[in-house]
Amino acid sequence: MATKSLKIPGPDHPIGITPNPNRVVLKIAGLIVADTHRALTLQEANYPPVQYIPRSDVDLSQLARSAHTTYCPYKGDCSYYSANAGRENVAWTYEEPYEAVSSIKDYLAFYPDRVDP
Repeated sequence: MATKSLKIPGPDHPIGITPNPNRVVLKIAGLIVADTHRALTLQEANYPPVQYIPRSDVDLSQLARSAHTTYCPYKGDCSYYSANAGRENVAWTYEEPYEAVSSIKDYLAFYPDRVDP
């Protein structure tokens, strides 16, 4: 079995996590799936910022766990959710994130192009 590499964010690959002071509302097929004032903005290296929504502010009844998984050497094992409205892998979560990004535990992030504009 291959060992997964673990990398620590640093100057060559920074990761910052800050509270978002704004309300974040996400809809899929016209239905509100997430509504929060407690989102975290994760800025990783040169990637676009990502909003992580507390699991408690997501209507999980509108989502179903996907079989899809990935791995990030900076954040850990990643699981995905699809929308019951027929959109595949709309959200992801790190259920046991690495220590450097532990504040995203119990949060979900959504692909902007898979939710309503």
